[in-house]
Amino acid sequence: MTAHPSRTDGVAGSKLMTLAEAAAMVHDGDHLALSGFACARNAIAFSHELIRQGRRNLTLSACILGMDADLLVGAGLVQRLIYGGGSLDRFGSLQCVNRAYEQGTVVAEYYSSLAVAFRYLAGALGIPFMPMKSMLGSDLLARLKEETAPDNVLEMTCPFTGDPLVLVRAMVPDVAVVQVQLADAEGNAQILGPRWENGEAAKAAQRVIVVAEELVSTDVIRQQPELTVIPGFRVSGVVVLPYSAHPTSVYRCYDHDHDHLRLYVAKARTEEGVRGYIEEFIREPGDHVAYLQRIGGIAKLAELRADRVLGY
Repeated sequence: MTAHPSRTDGVAGSKLMTLAEAAAMVHDGDHLALSGFACARNAIAFSHELIRQGRRNLTLSACILGMDADLLVGAGLVQRLIYGGGSLDRFGSLQCVNRAYEQGTVVAEYYSSLAVAFRYLAGALGIPFMPMKSMLGSDLLARLKEETAPDNVLEMTCPFTGDPLVLVRAMVPDVAVVQVQLADAEGNAQILGPRWENGEAAKAAQRVIVVAEELVSTDVIRQQPELTVIPGFRVSGVVVLPYSAHPTSVYRCYDHDHDHLRLYVAKARTEEGVRGYIEEFIREPGDHVAYLQRIGGIAKLAELRADRVLGY
């Protein structure tokens, strides 16, 4: 198991960097848009490194939060959540997120998933807001207007039809971190399978960090340009790191690690348990390669690996 070098000598426009260098681009107090959906394509290794670097007072956003968000909340790095839901799918709920919400240690801007996607879309289009009908008449909208986000939602009557509308404010994250299957050294990144709102979040963000399972040549990227969700000119840094979404899945790369997800869910039931998990699997290993060795190494990863399709 080998790590990719932090730079590619002789490649013009290379944006390759190490995981530590990429995580250092996130500053205390930043708004971080996360990748994936529930327990698929989560930015786990990136979140591990943020925990090691001790980032603080982050805002996290996603249509559906996953394990990466739960870890960051459990480690005490998060001040605000902007989301439409969250879970570990059949493995259980986001216990750290739910506990922090119940204890009032995070501010939770809870929308419909469509509303979060529309806020990213407005940011990507460079317009101040997006009109929609989602959340009309709901408790979600009432809570947002009265408590958690009065500056981010409004109601109005459509000047063309007279219908009621909700206006959601454009969302422009400081950083979007996007877990992908393929990228070239310039940052052109391809997502195979479901994309969810990741493209809109990347286009809305001020800085974009791509974490790729495999580095390929630009010639490979050009073979199927329609898969390039994130163009290189939008990307600030590229990290090439196999199994960087473990224990969540990456379509056509590897499956969920069922055993490890169950272990995490059991640990996350208590604050003491999640602290122990963070110490054992994040702080003590010290880097991603050592983490993979701790969870079972090559033998375990071989069990999860999908049939090879990367690089076409």
